[in-house]
Amino acid sequence: MEKRTLAIIFGGQSSEHEISCKSAKTIVDAVDESKYEIMLIGITKDGRWLLVEDENTMTDGSWTQSSVRCVLLPDAEIHGVMMIDGDQKAGFYRVDIAWPVLHGLNGEDGTIQGLLTLARIPYVGDGVLASAVGMDKIYTKIIVDDLGIAQAQSVALRAEELDDIEAAAQKIESRIPYPVFVKPSRAGSSCGVSRAADRESLVEALRVAAAEDSKIIVEGEIKGRELECAVYRAEKAIASGVGEIIAAEEFYSYDAKYNNGDSRTIVDPELPEGVAEEIRADAVKIFDAIDGHSLARVDFFLEEGTGRVVFNEINTMPGFTSISMYPMLWKARGKDIEKLVELLIKTAFFRR
Repeated sequence: MEKRTLAIIFGGQSSEHEISCKSAKTIVDAVDESKYEIMLIGITKDGRWLLVEDENTMTDGSWTQSSVRCVLLPDAEIHGVMMIDGDQKAGFYRVDIAWPVLHGLNGEDGTIQGLLTLARIPYVGDGVLASAVGMDKIYTKIIVDDLGIAQAQSVALRAEELDDIEAAAQKIESRIPYPVFVKPSRAGSSCGVSRAADRESLVEALRVAAAEDSKIIVEGEIKGRELECAVYRAEKAIASGVGEIIAAEEFYSYDAKYNNGDSRTIVDPELPEGVAEEIRADAVKIFDAIDGHSLARVDFFLEEGTGRVVFNEINTMPGFTSISMYPMLWKARGKDIEKLVELLIKTAFFRR
């Protein structure tokens, strides 16, 4: 059987560039190369698209020295990419399937999904709408509100409101008691997220978030256990079991996720009766509500004292690093990384 060309696109211009490179390498190592010819396309932090010829350079950054530019074309007849070498010689190459393993803005937010849709290249991951909504915490909350699923109290701000920082702080304080979490509306891996317990730390947190995004969401603190559920869809949505995050720091920050070895993840933790089933059902409801396809990870809190299941956020291209919850949850259900990668590649052909 003739191999299909699978373009794995990684890197990107977001603050999650390095995580994307690690996720993509995990996926490459799991691809069945008897079925697929892998084409590696790396996007540098300054937006150059490069052909990466050695997968071993994916995580050390040396791939950015490639001299071959790679342009994904929206032309539906070409159905692929144009490569330009150092001598400015160009060639066209067909792509059968694409997997944009991109986290954050300019990749997970519907931008590249739109380009792939125009090019009529089947791709792994959520579509334009689900990617855009899932990336934007403010709009996700609006949609989830309509489902009747509990969420933290929140206030949305635009960066220009910080021109009068005292007024912005007063707006938040009038609606949500301290402590609060300040987040960029469109960022992942906890980039730009801070906890604020008073006016001084709130002002600093707002400025940190504004450096990541022009929209900011401030949420009331939910004390409780951090729980996650993986969702997969080809023809219908299926939820995994539930996993728990045990953060080594005050909250599950970028550093706690990727640099602190004391942070732990537990698959199928002990939970009160009915909680796992509620989380699994809510994860599918939210995934369906944003028009999700292919994959997502949906995050919740189990609130201390009340036992409420509270929605936190959805991630439409969850991490695939060695410590990432998404592949761990499916492994616990009998789908190791190789089987999971094959299943996800196949979802590209079920998109309506």
